[in-house]
Amino acid sequence: MKPWKIIGLALLGYSIVAGLLTEVPRLPVLNETIRNLYYHVPMWFTMIALLGGSLVHSIKYLRHGDLSHDHRASQHATVAMLFAVLGLLTGMVWAKFTWGAFWTNDPKLNGTAVSMLIYAAYFVLRSSVDDAKKRATLAAVYNIFSFVLMIVFIGVLPRLTDSLHPGNGGNPAFSNYDLDSNMRRVFYPAVFGWILIGFWITELRRRIAGLTNQPS
Repeated sequence: MKPWKIIGLALLGYSIVAGLLTEVPRLPVLNETIRNLYYHVPMWFTMIALLGGSLVHSIKYLRHGDLSHDHRASQHATVAMLFAVLGLLTGMVWAKFTWGAFWTNDPKLNGTAVSMLIYAAYFVLRSSVDDAKKRATLAAVYNIFSFVLMIVFIGVLPRLTDSLHPGNGGNPAFSNYDLDSNMRRVFYPAVFGWILIGFWITELRRRIAGLTNQPS
């Protein structure tokens, strides 16, 4: 097993156990639900990292015309959507406890939903074109625009409008709250651990697809 995989497993195991057992600051409204910071936020970091990997491979395909880059772009995007769903579900549970509803008219929530629909169209596009080269080219171009739109919808627009999310719409980020040193010692390993696990899952999917000769 490669060292980065061992590190990913170790960081993940540590963050899960420490996230449940270590002390957390008592903040109004959030209370014990702040522990979800260790699970919900890393899902989004992992999604963005994987979509970034997909973007890189799409660009490489357009430059070199190697279909292996197209396959890798597809696999990265697929696993990214898995983490997007996990991030959305953990966020909805957190919202229910803190905001009183699973879904609110929050620009970041709505932007996330729109971004996921944009990437759903990416997979529809891939499945609707039979010619491998044409599919790869169209998907690569679409993937580049999808990534840009995703950053706009979840990273830019929520900061320009009223949002319940920390760090958006004038709300202070967690670093400006009581994200103390104890939480940082768990949060950062959780982020890096989940990202490594995400890339590991992507590698496993790529290998399985290669063994079964399945199109991406």
